[in-house]
Parts: sequence; structure tokens; C-alpha cells
Amino acid sequence: MTPGKELLFCALGGSGEIGMNVNLYGCDGKWLMVDLGMTFSGNEYPGVDLVFADLEFIERERENLIGVVLTHAHEDHIGAVPYFAEDLGVPLYATPFTAKLIQAKLDEAGNAKRIKLNVIDTLEPFDLGPFNLRYVPLAHSIAEGNALVIETPYGRIFHTGDWKLDDEPLIGTPATSEELTAIGDSGVLALICDSTNVFNPEASGSEGGVYRGLLAEVEKHAGRRVLVTTFASNVARLQTLGEIAIATGRQLCVSGRSLDRIIGAAKVCGYLKGFPRTIEPEAAMNLPRGDVLIVATGGQGEPRAALARIAEGHHDIELESGDVVLFSSRQIPGNEIPIGKIQNKLAADGVVVVTDRQSHIHVSGHPGRPELLELYKWIRPQVLVPVHGEMRHMREQARLGREAGIPRQVVQKNGDLVRLAPGKPGKFGEVRAGRLLLDGDIIAPADGPGIVMRRRMALNGVVMVAIDAKGRAQVAGLGLPLDEDYDAFCSEAAADVRTALAKLKGGAAKDRENVIEAARLAARRAATRWSGKKPQVQVMLAEG
Repeated sequence: MTPGKELLFCALGGSGEIGMNVNLYGCDGKWLMVDLGMTFSGNEYPGVDLVFADLEFIERERENLIGVVLTHAHEDHIGAVPYFAEDLGVPLYATPFTAKLIQAKLDEAGNAKRIKLNVIDTLEPFDLGPFNLRYVPLAHSIAEGNALVIETPYGRIFHTGDWKLDDEPLIGTPATSEELTAIGDSGVLALICDSTNVFNPEASGSEGGVYRGLLAEVEKHAGRRVLVTTFASNVARLQTLGEIAIATGRQLCVSGRSLDRIIGAAKVCGYLKGFPRTIEPEAAMNLPRGDVLIVATGGQGEPRAALARIAEGHHDIELESGDVVLFSSRQIPGNEIPIGKIQNKLAADGVVVVTDRQSHIHVSGHPGRPELLELYKWIRPQVLVPVHGEMRHMREQARLGREAGIPRQVVQKNGDLVRLAPGKPGKFGEVRAGRLLLDGDIIAPADGPGIVMRRRMALNGVVMVAIDAKGRAQVAGLGLPLDEDYDAFCSEAAADVRTALAKLKGGAAKDRENVIEAARLAARRAATRWSGKKPQVQVMLAEG
């Protein structure tokens, strides 16, 4: 669908879920994409690492897409760039720190020379077709978090990206209340706003406050080896930890490829000034226990990250009873089990585990209710469109905005076509908004037969039936916990298959599809009788 003389909004990812942000704006025959993110796979997709938004809709409109503008460098906003930017065939736009991390991703993927990456190193406006854009710096848990002011012939958009309010951000200089009020004074048609923390009745808190909390916590554990795990992308937190290492007289050891990459990019872009020289794990292990501060990835329970390997004793860094691990990060919903496993393993070894529930060692990068209300007061939009949240978050933000006096609220989900202007704003259609999965080296649809089969196999197991040219059947099962009954099951299932085939008469007995279906049903009934499960059944029929 090509936009007419109108202003449209459509999310292909990030609305109705947290992560995988892909937003489209349509105007005067052109589409603009804001962010191209991904999310990490959960238990619903066995063996899959990454999940992407299905871009089928905008790929069909490729000739009308004029660019991809990235708000900041978190994976849920840029993680899909190396996989899809080349196929989209349009330029990318990002501020320097974000561009540095994107460039590294493109270099690693081997397609950097085929993708135009434009670095926007000022806050001056730039034009893309019918859109005039400028970055507005806002505080977040990464360097160069930005909102976008998007000017169109039909009204002005304020697209928040991910944000918070912070009087002591430590990294970067966010827009002031006066600057945001001035944007509101110029007239804002629609506020497209982060919903993640709408249920939090308090403000998210300051990075400066976390500095003081972490400093007090590290000082409390003098003489012990202290490890802090945090999001690698949180440059302000890394600045904090560097200053704490200096203040407490500890050497700083950093463990994790993503931390090395972020620190390198941050320094190139002028951040982390005064950051102490880091030491290698081997050197850290030779220091007295109270003389080292370790920063490691893996606070979300990632099995291959540094913290998981340290907890399992498979790393150069070792922790002993009495040592301390500080979880300076928020527990992302869905990660409770892997995080709990690591914390329990550490506790079993006598390691002291401290989280943000026990000490002020973390603050969120997303706005609580007081911050949302402040932004509403400054921006004063005519329309509020909640994004970046599950449906419960977006509905709640719509209610909050209505109570705060915003005239109209549009609650949408991935794939909804929303007309913002002219006329009354609201949904008027839908486009495809599915999911794609990175499975090894293959990008496949989440609802494709291969992935659906794997999910079913993971839940119920699989039974294989082999039928030779003389109609003799053999059965094997995988993933069925029959143990000592396994041989008896295979024998009985094979007998059931032979009985089912014997009942086929005339043409049915010679029809390949009939034979396969009869064998499949017989084997499945046997498996259900023995195990209570309904496994996937694969029948292999020899050519006769």
C-alpha cells in the first residue's frame, strides 16, 4: 500500500511486545522506517537464537522506502540491520556512537560496502523525502539515546525512542524541560511513546544515585573479590564502575566480547573519559581478593556469557565462598529461570549475590508514570500512540494519557495501519506482521512447517515408521520417555502398523498416500496409548 496525501503509522514490531522494534511512517507516497531491531528467542522456538519482524509488507513497498533512521544502539532497535538492510536497499541514518556499533555489525556480516550508513553528528534537521527530521537527545541506559522530531506536511511527530528523565545522567546531555516545552509550543500532532515502565508508580531514578549505591556496596565488601554484571551497552554504568574502581583502589577487569566492543566504541566517540586501564583475567586472579573489581556480561542468564561460565567453573576468573556478585541490571521478563539457575549456583558455592531488590545498584532506562506525565505536560500532543510494550502496557499508557488530558489515544498492534492525519486518527487496515527466526544460517518464518514441526517434536517427541517393499514395518521413537518399555512399544506399534496396512483393500492398498496415512495414524495411536503423548510421526515408504 502506497501512502497518499496523508500521514500514516504502522509498527511491524515492538507493539504488543517488548523488543524487535520496527516502525513505519507513510506520507505523500513514501515510507520512512524508524529502527530495525530484533529480540532473543525463548523456549517457544527450540534451537533458535534471534527473532526478527517479518518485513514482507515494506519489502513489497521497497521502491517507496526512503531510509532507515536508528534512534539508539540497543539490539532491539538495531539488531536486525545486518540481516535486512542490504535487501531493503536504502540508506541508514544514526548518530556517531550508534553508527559505530552498526558499522561493526556490518563489517562482521561482510556487507558494509553495500550499505550506505550516514552519520548524523549534529542535532540539525535533515530531509528524507517529505519528512524533515532531527534528533533530540534523551537519557537512556546507553549513550546517545534519542527521540526524533519528524516534520510532515500533515503535522509534527515526536517519536520518543527509549527514554527516561535523569538529572545526573553521567553520559551525554539530554534535552532540558525548556527545550522539550519549546517543541510542544511549536505544536505536536502525535506522540509515539515508550510504554515499558508505565506500571511503575515512581520515576526510574538517576544514574548518579546508582553510582552512590554501587560505591557503598563495593566499599562494604572490602577484602572480597567483587564482580558486577550489567548490560554491556550501558555506557553510563561502565563509567560509574570505572570511577568506583578508582575510588576504592581496585584494579578493573572486564570480561565479555560485547563489553570490549562497547568500551572501544564509546572511547572513539569521546565517552568514558578517565576510564581506568583494564587488566586481563589472569592478572586479576593474581591480585589480593580485595584489590580487583570485575565487570562481566551474563546478568540475564545467557549460557555462553562470562558469568555463566564463571559460575560453572569454566572461566579464567574464579569466585570463592565470600566473594560477591552484584546484579546491576533489571531482570528481563522471561529470563527468570536462567538467572535463577546462575544465582543458585553462585549461592551454592558460598558467593554472596546482591540484586537491585536488596541495594540501590540499578535503575531502569525507561520512564515511570511521573516521567510520562512530565513529558505529556511538555509536548502536549493531540494524539498519543503507545508503542514499545505488551498490550497491557500500551493500554495502560493510553489510559494515563487520557487522564492527563491528551485528546485522543490510538492503541495499535503490529500490523495495524493507523492514519494520523487528515481526519480523525485511528486504525483503518492491517498488513502482515509475522516473525522470522534465525536458525543457524537460515532465516525462516516462525509459522513455517519446519519450525512448527520442531516445536511439536520438542513437546511430544517423534516416531519413525519404516515400511519395506514387502509391507514389513519397523518403528523407532525419539523423545518418548518409555525407557524399559521402549522395545515393547516399538514391537507393538509395528504390529499395529502391519494390521492397519492389512485392512487396506484394492486400490487403497496400492495408493502411496493412503498407505502412509494409515501407518501414521496406527503408530501415533500406539504412542498415545503407551505414553499419553501425541508425537509427530514420520513414515518412510520403500519403493515397491
